Amino acid sequence: MRKQLEKHQCWLYLVCIGLGLPAGILMPALAQAFEQLLWPLLGLLLYTTFTQIPLLGVARSVTDGRFMAALLVGNFIAIPAFLALCVLWLPLSPAVLAGVLLVLLVPCTDWFISFTHLGKGNASQAVAAAPLLLLVQMLTLPLYLWLFLGAEWFQLTLSASLLSAFAGLILLPLALAWLTEYAGARQPRIKEITHPLGILPVPLLALVVFIIAASQVNSLSGLYQVMAQVVLIFVGFLVFAGWLGRVLSKLFKLPVASARTLAFSFGTRNSFVMLPIALTLPEAWQAAVVVIVFQSLVELFGMIVYLRWVPGTLLPDRA
Repeated sequence: MRKQLEKHQCWLYLVCIGLGLPAGILMPALAQAFEQLLWPLLGLLLYTTFTQIPLLGVARSVTDGRFMAALLVGNFIAIPAFLALCVLWLPLSPAVLAGVLLVLLVPCTDWFISFTHLGKGNASQAVAAAPLLLLVQMLTLPLYLWLFLGAEWFQLTLSASLLSAFAGLILLPLALAWLTEYAGARQPRIKEITHPLGILPVPLLALVVFIIAASQVNSLSGLYQVMAQVVLIFVGFLVFAGWLGRVLSKLFKLPVASARTLAFSFGTRNSFVMLPIALTLPEAWQAAVVVIVFQSLVELFGMIVYLRWVPGTLLPDRA
């Protein structure tokens, strides 16, 4: 069942958006009631997502030195440099820019593993890389946002609402997931009980997408032009990310399967881990929420293309 959900998740999210938009227009009061469910759902979503990451394996994940070096260089040096060039050339408002940066600066740690497997990459390397990627992005994201957005963003990050959201919706689920894995490693019965949690991320994310579509639809009237601007950035990013995987795999002399893993890591972003942060921003910055949700949709359809492009054309099996 889990494989089927992951295989068809793009269409599931699209259906939920298609249902959420008219629900928010026709029943705004109901949409506001749904919004009260958003925070506990996000917490549960992130907990179930983090339980799929081998958090106890951070130390073991660095054993493949060349692959990990290429992964870190691509995600935390080359991609921020590419985004810096985009910022220079594209006149975006601070709120839209914050959404773009929040979502594109952080590599995915969950469904990139599924797409790596489907795209004939090295899934075991992807699993090993996930905890390290999560740790490094939490350390580097505040620094990059300060460099890109300046002192105003630094003041926003110190707000009580944002800090409480980060602690309650990211650190707490992360700690609970670590405790779950720790207990499961010592008690096989606990591991058996928690194993079905792997089914939950996709349906929970679909429900979150429905609620966001319903609650945000009435604020979208002035944002269609924004989405038209950022779609070019997101599509361009996917093309850049794929070629970056190819270039770095050659520089670091990686096998084809590892090269594909790089491409899928660079192309997938941690959109719904960043969503709670965007939701706590002041009203003037709420366009960031729409940008993040929109990016996740572009990315999901981009991954459908990646599944053919990466193993078939970009990084085919070597003779």
